Amino acid sequence: MFRYTDIIKLVMNMDINEILKEKGMTRYRLSKISGVPHATLNELCSGKSRIEKCSAETLYKIAKALHVSMEMLIEDAIISKRQNEEFQAMREESYEYGLPEYLQNDLDAYKEALKQGSSILDCLWGELYGSINIAEISDGIITSEHADYLRKKYLWR
Repeated sequence: MFRYTDIIKLVMNMDINEILKEKGMTRYRLSKISGVPHATLNELCSGKSRIEKCSAETLYKIAKALHVSMEMLIEDAIISKRQNEEFQAMREESYEYGLPEYLQNDLDAYKEALKQGSSILDCLWGELYGSINIAEISDGIITSEHADYLRKKYLWR
């Protein structure tokens, strides 16, 4: 059995799946010990449900069965969510830099025209649209996800 301090170290950077693995416990066993339905634990462990959305009673039962505090379970979920949001922001930022030169030039020109309220915005829109398509379809330099991000952010406003 783990000591409380060992569990604290584990939980700081782990989700329920990792805690279960470290303890050699299955979801089924956690369900039996905690009294939380197996289906609920499956949803939590698979990411279909978020632990911070659980009732206090469910959270208490899981925390007690794992020998951790309720706060630790929620804190881990919040940290994971924050890290995911930071990753998304970094990824989106990277989608606008390091592009092929022709696409980067068209994107920069379009951004500048938006700021200045240019009268040729429709022409620049068409240039950017074409460059995104060439980079994605013809050249294969950017992914479909990347192209969709650029289209949604700049063209489908």
